[in-house]
Amino acid sequence: MSNLLISLLIIGLVAGVAGGMFGIGGGAIMVPAMVLLLGMDQKFATGTSVAAQILPIGILAAIVYYRHGNLSIKYASVIALGLIVGNLFGALFANQPYISSETMKKLYGIFLLIIGVRYLFFK
Repeated sequence: MSNLLISLLIIGLVAGVAGGMFGIGGGAIMVPAMVLLLGMDQKFATGTSVAAQILPIGILAAIVYYRHGNLSIKYASVIALGLIVGNLFGALFANQPYISSETMKKLYGIFLLIIGVRYLFFK
């Protein structure tokens, strides 16, 4: 498996874990990761993220991105695999008795802050 596909799988896993932990959409993680870590174009990363989440919410948006050449079915499929597994692990972790709601709130805040700073101050 190529380095790019491994990176995409890891992005899907991280997005899945955060989705399972925080109940957030995977696109909040996948798009910045594909743009900032893999150097993908913003629209291409958005189209690929939408396709990874296609059932049931993204089908119409994915068709539009696909028609404009801003979607990779292969990349979206690899990310989707990571999302399935990652969501399970995130949910299992978040529901441990030693993980409080307050801890979850702090972890989510840290996550949002890191992404915001990265978008604002780094390429």
